[in-house]
Amino acid sequence: MSPGNPLPPRYRDPERVARGGMGVIYRAEDGILERTVAVKVLADPYADDDGIRRRFTHEALAAARLSNAPNTITIFDVGEHEGHPYIVMEYLPGGSLADRISAEGAQPPGRALAWLAQAAAALDAAHAQGVVHRDVKPANLLLDDDGCVRVADFGVASAAGLDSFTAAGTVLGTAGYLAPEQARGERVGPASDRYALAVLAFELLTGSRPFERDSAAAEAAAHVNAPAPSAVAQAPELPRELDAVFARGLAKEPSQRYESCADLVAALREALHAAAGGTIVSAPPPAYTREAVDRRGRLPLVFGLIGALALALVGTAIGLSLLGGEDDPPTAEPRSQTVRETVTLEGTTVVETVVTTAPSPEPEPEPEPEPPPPTTAPEPEPEPEPEEPAASPSALNDEGFALMQAGEYESALPLLEQAVAAQTGDLTEAYASYNLAFTRRALGQCEGVLELLARSEEIQGERQEIRRLRRETERDCDD
Repeated sequence: MSPGNPLPPRYRDPERVARGGMGVIYRAEDGILERTVAVKVLADPYADDDGIRRRFTHEALAAARLSNAPNTITIFDVGEHEGHPYIVMEYLPGGSLADRISAEGAQPPGRALAWLAQAAAALDAAHAQGVVHRDVKPANLLLDDDGCVRVADFGVASAAGLDSFTAAGTVLGTAGYLAPEQARGERVGPASDRYALAVLAFELLTGSRPFERDSAAAEAAAHVNAPAPSAVAQAPELPRELDAVFARGLAKEPSQRYESCADLVAALREALHAAAGGTIVSAPPPAYTREAVDRRGRLPLVFGLIGALALALVGTAIGLSLLGGEDDPPTAEPRSQTVRETVTLEGTTVVETVVTTAPSPEPEPEPEPEPPPPTTAPEPEPEPEPEEPAASPSALNDEGFALMQAGEYESALPLLEQAVAAQTGDLTEAYASYNLAFTRRALGQCEGVLELLARSEEIQGERQEIRRLRRETERDCDD
C-alpha cells in the first residue's frame, strides 16, 4: 500500500486521524455518496500475518451484523485494497469517552448515566445476536453530533457461528477493563462485557479505574485477585449506595453479576436517585400540547360529576335504611320520600331520593351567663405558635411533580419555582429545573424555559428528554 494512496480511489482526500488496534483510521470523502466517512485499514506489518488478517476480517463481519443495532456504529462497506483489508464506517466527529475523561475527569452523574445507558443498549443488542465485544473501554465509545454514545471496534469480538480466531490462553482486550476470566485467558461471554461496563461506570463517576495500577500486568492481576474498591472512598461526594452496585457489577464470578447491561445501569440510576431524595423525570410527563392540557383540565369536572352521582346513590341507600321496614316502631317525626330527578350517565340510571322530616320545635334559648367582673390584671398574651419549617427543595419538587402528573400545572408552578430558587446545585435542582421548564411550556409560557433546560443539563448531563423539550421550545417559541 503506497503512503500516498492508502484507500481505494472512491475515497478522496484521506486524512489519518487515529490508529485503532491493528488498523489505521482515515477520514475521507466518499466520492460516490458524497459524505464524510471513516475508513479503518489494516496497517503494516499486520497485513502479512494471516492470523491478524482473519481477526480484522472477523471485526468487519461482527460489526456489519450489528450495523442496525441501537447506539452501534454503522458499517457502510468492507473490502481490500492493495493487499490491505479495510472497513468503511460512519464518521463521528465528537471524539471518544476516553477524550472526555482525559480532559475533564469524572463526569456529572446524569451525563454518565446517559452514556452508560446508550452503551448498554448497544452491548445488550450485540449479546442478543451472539456477539461479545471483549474490548469495552472509553476509546471504543464514540460520540455523535448529539453527544450520544456509539459503540465501535468489535475487532476482538467473538461471534456465534464464526470460526474462533484465538488460541486457548490468549488474552485479548485492554488490561484496565479486563474481566477476571478474561485476564486468566478463559472463555468469555456477555458477563465479561458487563464487567467492563461496570469498570467504565466506576471511571466515569470517580475519574479513575477501580483497579488502576502502575503497570498493565499489575492491573490485570488486580482484576483477578483484588476486592472491588469503594467508589465513595475515591469520590466522597457520591452516595454510599453505589458501593453495593459496584460490588455486584465487579463480582469475580460471572454468574454473580447483573443479568444485563441495562440492569447494571438501572441499579446505578436507582442508587443515585435514591440518595438524591428527589423525583427524576426519566420519561417526560404526558404530552403538554394545548389539547392535552385542555383534556386534563376537564377531567376533574367528569370525576366531580361521577362523585356527585355516587354520593346521591349513597344518600339514597341511607335514606332507605332510615325509612326501615314494616316492623320498625313508629317514630315521633313524620317522614316523606320524594323522587326528585333521574340522571343517566353512560347507561347507568341514578335516582336521587330526598327524605324529609317534619321540623322539631326550636328549643328555648338558654340565658347567657353573666360576664365575670372586671379585673385590673392584664390578660396574659398568648404564646406565638411555632412557625412550620419550610419544605425542602426535594419535597417541593416531589409535590410539584405529582401535580404535573395530575395535569395541575398551575398548582405545580409555584412549588417548582421555589425548589429551583433554592439553588441546591445537585440532582434535585436538575430535576426541578426540568420539571419547571416542562410546566411553563404546558401553560403556554416560553420565558426562561431554555435557561432552565441548560441548567438541568449542566448538572445532570445530556438527556433525551431535555433535548426533545429544547427542540420543541425553540420551534414553538421562535417568535
